[in-house]
Amino acid sequence: MELLKGLPWRRAFLAVILNLLALSLSTTALLGSYWCTGTQKVPKPLCGKSKASKCIGVPMPPDAGASNVSSQDVVHYSWETGDDRFAFRYFHTGMWLSCEESMEGPEEKCRSFIELSPPAERGILWLSLGSEMLYISLLLISFILLMVEMLHTGNPVCGLKLNAFAAVSSVLSGLLGMVAHMMYTQVFQATVNLGPEDWRPHTWDYGWAFYMAWASFTCCMASAVTTLNTYTKTVLEFKRNHIKGYDGNFKDQVQHHQCFIQQQISSYYEPQDNALHSVSEGVDFYSELQQKVLQREPELELDEVLGQTIGEDCC
Repeated sequence: MELLKGLPWRRAFLAVILNLLALSLSTTALLGSYWCTGTQKVPKPLCGKSKASKCIGVPMPPDAGASNVSSQDVVHYSWETGDDRFAFRYFHTGMWLSCEESMEGPEEKCRSFIELSPPAERGILWLSLGSEMLYISLLLISFILLMVEMLHTGNPVCGLKLNAFAAVSSVLSGLLGMVAHMMYTQVFQATVNLGPEDWRPHTWDYGWAFYMAWASFTCCMASAVTTLNTYTKTVLEFKRNHIKGYDGNFKDQVQHHQCFIQQQISSYYEPQDNALHSVSEGVDFYSELQQKVLQREPELELDEVLGQTIGEDCC
């Protein structure tokens, strides 16, 4: 019995842990810029004093500095052809920013992903951002309701209502999160094909933030299922206890009816030497007994009570 009493509390604690995990993962994924990662194919810059690698080396004539001809008028020759003229720089993109590796230094160059996306897809991107924020908000509401349910143990009916609201909130947040992730995937693929020429990736794949967002969705749905399971088991337990109590009251009422009928019958019976002498007296006895029973218990049928009391002992 102690184990059965502890199971609802353990399920509620598990639902809170899963909800908190989903909330933290989704918030981290939304703020991160590693939903998609890859490389971009860009022309190599000219080698200079600040750039000695991943660049195009141009031979300069020895008398170029002594002559009056400016460096812009000097013809530069490069023997690199094909893919040797290009460099592959690393980039990562999130819902808000797209950052690229700078070919001139160690720092990164970041741009707004909303501006990089095609104009026809920006509405879907804004809808995806709104759905992601609603997803996190509903997760937070569900977490608060579950915590209040665990701390507020005085009234089980209020706890049951809080459990139901938390389950509904978790299910709705999970659906919104799934829609937001799918819409962002659609916008990114459209940006890969129709985005700016200097941004289009050469190769790309999904990053850790994308997988973290789907892990958050999985934890959210697991929390919703656990909360619904707790709610269902609690409701069934209430119904079972109610049915047991109703059966006990019903048995008490039947015993009361049996005692009453037996008392009425025994009051009309005389000793054996004064038995009934005619059919008319028996009819009068039955009719008067029926009237008394109907006055006391109108909802109970006389034939059923008499049938139950024939084989019973006196109360």
